[in-house]
Amino acid sequence: MRHRIRVDGVVQGVGFRPFVHALASRCGLTGFVGNDAGGVFIEAEGPAPALERFVTALEGEAPPLAVVEGVRRERLPPVGGQRFVIVDSPPGGRRETLISADMATCGDCLAEIADPADRRYAYPFTNCTNCGPRFTIVTDVPYDRPNTTMAGFAMCAACAAEYHDPRDRRFHAQPVCCPACGPTLSLTDAEHAAVAGDPLAATVALLHAGRVVAIKGLGGYHLAVMAGDEAAVEALRHRKHREDKPFAVMARDLDAARTLCAVDSVEAALLTGPRRPAVLLRRLPTAPVATGVAPGNGHLAVMLPYTPLHHLLADQLGAPLVLTSGNVSDEPIAYHDQDARERLASIADAFLIHDRPIHIRTDDSVTRAFRGQELPVRRSRGYAPQPLRLPHSTSRAILGCGAELKNTFCLAHGRRAFVSHHIGDLENYETLRSFTEGIAHFGRLFDIVPQLVAHDLHPEYLSTKYAAELEAVELLGVQHHHAHIASCLADNGHAGRVIGVAFDGLGFGTDGTLWGGEFLVCDLTGFDRAAHLAPVPMPGGARAIAEPWRMAAAHLDAAGLADEAHDVARRNEARWDTILAVGRSGVSAPATSSAGRLFDAVAALVGIRDHVRYEGQAAIELEQRADPQEAGTYPMRLEDGAPLRLRGDELVAAVVEDQRRGTDVGVLAARFHNSLAAAVVETCVVLRDRTGLSTVALSGGVWQNLRLLGTAVDLLEQRGFTVLRHRQVPPNDGGISLGQAAVAAASSGRGH
Repeated sequence: MRHRIRVDGVVQGVGFRPFVHALASRCGLTGFVGNDAGGVFIEAEGPAPALERFVTALEGEAPPLAVVEGVRRERLPPVGGQRFVIVDSPPGGRRETLISADMATCGDCLAEIADPADRRYAYPFTNCTNCGPRFTIVTDVPYDRPNTTMAGFAMCAACAAEYHDPRDRRFHAQPVCCPACGPTLSLTDAEHAAVAGDPLAATVALLHAGRVVAIKGLGGYHLAVMAGDEAAVEALRHRKHREDKPFAVMARDLDAARTLCAVDSVEAALLTGPRRPAVLLRRLPTAPVATGVAPGNGHLAVMLPYTPLHHLLADQLGAPLVLTSGNVSDEPIAYHDQDARERLASIADAFLIHDRPIHIRTDDSVTRAFRGQELPVRRSRGYAPQPLRLPHSTSRAILGCGAELKNTFCLAHGRRAFVSHHIGDLENYETLRSFTEGIAHFGRLFDIVPQLVAHDLHPEYLSTKYAAELEAVELLGVQHHHAHIASCLADNGHAGRVIGVAFDGLGFGTDGTLWGGEFLVCDLTGFDRAAHLAPVPMPGGARAIAEPWRMAAAHLDAAGLADEAHDVARRNEARWDTILAVGRSGVSAPATSSAGRLFDAVAALVGIRDHVRYEGQAAIELEQRADPQEAGTYPMRLEDGAPLRLRGDELVAAVVEDQRRGTDVGVLAARFHNSLAAAVVETCVVLRDRTGLSTVALSGGVWQNLRLLGTAVDLLEQRGFTVLRHRQVPPNDGGISLGQAAVAAASSGRGH
């Protein structure tokens, strides 16, 4: 019996062909296996029971990095044969193959690096079919060496022997290399003159001496200093123009991470898994890191080494290392060598570089654990471009352009949605170019030419303007908060109607105002705005985001308390009356229902922060100050109407009264969180009574707040709701593009 078999999924660059070869040999089959633009193709011949065992094992015993989405087969006439072989990849065909994400160095490769007798001892670019660079080096499909940035490195005889030996774990490992034939390290000073001696040893010496070193990694350049060196950390902050936003820290191993932070079993699995994101962990008071690493923050973003270079550095340093994106604040990460030399020249004292080109920049991913499951904060290296599954299939090629902040894009066809790596904030030319180049690259890799382009409603977003300038496509505007809830639905494979609670900073509403505290009764095809936080003005517009005291003034005014004596008014006395007048006039004071701005207002009211230096800073610090033992609440009144309005004036008044009594800030912060969570639940109960819906979807950047999320989920489940929350894409704007694509797929008239 002979079968033609097609395997779909992440099956290239993960050792799938050698796995098939070994499996066929074990089952006594003849035939061949190969890669093409669609995935892996197989023809196998042998006794029927052996073929059945073979097909079953294709999915059940696949290599660790493979993701088998489907196995299709058809019967063919027997032809006879003597052996089973791996054949070359044919050109052409529709590109439906999936590219693996970059994966952390495996145990076998680490053992070689640590073995003085091994020819790859201490070699910074060691990899095999089970680990190493994938997405960041691939230039085209099929995933073969000529279509990667390793094309310029001719394999030596020893590496070629491994590559062609079906019994070797480097059989058809496209980035295979060694010190004789692969990439090399070099170290240059700030003027880019070569530094003599061993590059790694010299880098370690520079870091211990308090220097800032730019290090070329897997998806771009990092800037590194010793995490325990206060002066070096402050120098990096000053040069990078990054005043308060926390830096990520790389620890040598899990034991070292546990000297920095509390680490539970789920967090340990995230830290040590093959994706190796930075994991947000609760910082220990005894952590040997400078206060400037994460000023005013009770958490650290910790990651473990994920390339041989990082392992070698961490081993020699013997202490944690700050490893932050190689850029000036708000710019995209540098990944081309010349660009890095120019943009990082004023920051780095030295450059540790290598000569393997990076084809696509990819920032580190950031995640955290919530109740035994992952809650992504930034989905990038180690995750992209592995596709997600849409609730609706579509025969039309779709592009979701994403939002302005934390931008990602999403290309989709059929049931597959390819959410991009983290692009960043679309506020400058460099980031916009990264966005457009990324879309073109994904289009080539996955053979997707968009026919339907979904975009945000905000006319000034660069992603919206990009969509408007495209030719020969149909455009679909998707309201920002509908996209948030749609991303949560897609994340959970849910296609039905829900009560969606979208809490974030700002999003353009269908009425021309700025939304951000929304209760939507919706599915993927449409929504009704059933309730929202009562709007208040944003005095000065965007200035109010950077200066939360302005939002405190607006909320106090809404509560009829702005003309009374308050600490926040005294701290900002010189401009208080002016800002009140601006808010009351409505000029340069757009109305907003934003939950994020309510957090800002309360943070300023209780004296935590009047000004912020990075997005969400006031809300983050308010959350971290909340007393974990406090269970009290303040009133929030739900005002009848169409839509319902959840008023914040009584809450603000209660905060002010509690503050005047001398109540501790931690108690104030906790009661605010408890109150908002309780109000969310009561609003959902009213909407359930009206609609019969008992499933609630939570999305938007505010739901990264674990105090609010945990309290709300507990209360919702106690009241009989099913709660959908994010697990695969972030609740923040990094998930917007998936939501846009999901809405487009469901709304295109071709979904089923």
